[in-house]
Amino acid sequence: MFTTALHGGGCSVLYVHGPGGIGKSALTRRFAHQAAAARRPVRTVDGRMIAPTPAAFEAEAAPVLRDADAVLLVDDFDRIQSLEAWLRERFLPRVPLAALVVITGRNPPDPRWRADPAWSGALRVLPLRDLRPRDAHALIDSRAVPADTREPLLAFAGGHPLALLLGAATAVKSDGTGRRWAPDQDLVATLLDHLVGEPPSAAHRRALEICAHAHTTTEDLLRAALPQDATTVFRWLRRSPLMESGGRGLFPHTLVRRLLEADLRWRDPEQYAAMHDRLHAHLAHKVRTASDADLPGAVAALLYLHHRDQEPQSPHGRPGEEEFHEEPIREHDIGTLLRVATAAEGAESASRAAFWARHRPQALRLYRRTATGEPVALSAWLRLTRPKEQEPAGDPVVAAAWAHARATTPLRAGEHVAVNRLWVPPAHQANPRVMDAIQHRVIGHCLRSERIAWSYLQMPDPDHPWARRLRHYGMYEVSAEPRLLAHDWRAVPAQAWLQRTGHPRPAPQAPAVELAVLSEAEFTDAVRKALRLLPRPDALAASPLTRTRLIAEHTGHDPAAALGDLLRRAIDDLGEDPRAAKFHRALTITFLRGTPTQELAAERLGLPFTTYRRHLATGIERLCAGLWHRELYGTGAPAR
Repeated sequence: MFTTALHGGGCSVLYVHGPGGIGKSALTRRFAHQAAAARRPVRTVDGRMIAPTPAAFEAEAAPVLRDADAVLLVDDFDRIQSLEAWLRERFLPRVPLAALVVITGRNPPDPRWRADPAWSGALRVLPLRDLRPRDAHALIDSRAVPADTREPLLAFAGGHPLALLLGAATAVKSDGTGRRWAPDQDLVATLLDHLVGEPPSAAHRRALEICAHAHTTTEDLLRAALPQDATTVFRWLRRSPLMESGGRGLFPHTLVRRLLEADLRWRDPEQYAAMHDRLHAHLAHKVRTASDADLPGAVAALLYLHHRDQEPQSPHGRPGEEEFHEEPIREHDIGTLLRVATAAEGAESASRAAFWARHRPQALRLYRRTATGEPVALSAWLRLTRPKEQEPAGDPVVAAAWAHARATTPLRAGEHVAVNRLWVPPAHQANPRVMDAIQHRVIGHCLRSERIAWSYLQMPDPDHPWARRLRHYGMYEVSAEPRLLAHDWRAVPAQAWLQRTGHPRPAPQAPAVELAVLSEAEFTDAVRKALRLLPRPDALAASPLTRTRLIAEHTGHDPAAALGDLLRRAIDDLGEDPRAAKFHRALTITFLRGTPTQELAAERLGLPFTTYRRHLATGIERLCAGLWHRELYGTGAPAR
């Protein structure tokens, strides 16, 4: 582009912009050398070296106004950005038509350049991006980087030239201990100073750190973590050259993201953890409340927080770039549905897809390539409580899932199982964006489905990367033909599942034993026995209640102590109901006051023994009903 303009074609003003360290100044020096080789006089203005005033600029650039062959190179223009309007409207119109002007800086040009028809043919804008992989390899090869250091260095720096050069310098000087190369804090600090500099305030730095931690950032998300300054700071972020924008919000340059993350984790781990917790709470709420259409995006944002250690970049491309989208099945899609299912698994499997399209059309989603509308996959999320007789018979995958659930831990009242049926033609099975789009929908259903007991997914290829990832997520194989992966959501509830799949700080070790799934009769019997063992915490430790969801709410506490506290609070809570006062007194005197016999308890209450026994039995029933309600539904009002 520059060569064409240099020899009289193309534009008369070339505006180059990109983040710090991307190579703008190196490119400017190359332009100067090339212009000199073409025997054109070169004038360079360094924005760092002059005052941001029209007089100072014109004093440096004045020779260009008198020489039609001149080439004016303005580097570090972001340092004198306040001159942009004057430059566009006052200075450049006086430059001879044959002269060539190159402006380089961090910020893209003001939109008014493009809005002015006078500049439509004269201005070309060139954004500078990272080096391509082969060029990044060539750069570190030229610095004699040891072979075992290249992969971690490229993973850290990507194609950012300055990061590659500084990282290469530290790698060459490494002590040869054999440890995997990682950027030290000096390198992180140096790059941060060069790329980010000093933000205007502590709130602006916090905002940058939030952007680095989140998948994408909206003003809504910023307000959740930075309530006082969200509007003002978001406006600043939108204009920052460190940020890019996509359909779901702002996101920083990949290297800037990594640097800000590494710096905060090292500098202030408590603040880092607190920021994570605030963002997690906000995004988890978004998953619970998102519309059906917005659910996959909400899940993607939440999972990014949890899996960033495994996937430090946004998964499979830049945030906001989507190649595929999903849509509900409509009546005229049946032919398309059959073609996709046939290409995926043959005519017999396509007949099962047609079965579900007839019986549960609302459960199906068709996935298409956004640019062309080409259908690439079909997915069904089947929610089953007591499936109709023809449903398992119509699909052996559903039949196998239903048989496993009934044979393992049968459904309790109000619970359901969910089966994800998947038809992806081989041509698209290796595309991670297609599989991620489906996965986000599936996980969204799991995280916000009330009373889900089991979820099942069919994976025809056990070695598919998606199958390996699902195993990492805690799913395990329960059937070889058809091949089914399953998860018991009563044993590992949603919050525990999220903690297991990734966390920015060391998470508590997963319990050696999964949570117990008790029937109502087993649960009631366990409560009755635990009440008698309240004075003996060592004996309470053996209660199956310590392994229920009821106690899983008390993460980090000793299970036996948590069970004892729970039972005591449940008895106390019963006393808040005036209608249950006599039942509360019977429970208190029997289990909390250490009364050795029921006869003595009745005597202390001043009640006939039969009346006392009736009050005690009713109190225990009320207690068991309330705790069973919490076991099924979580914290809430007890059943009446």
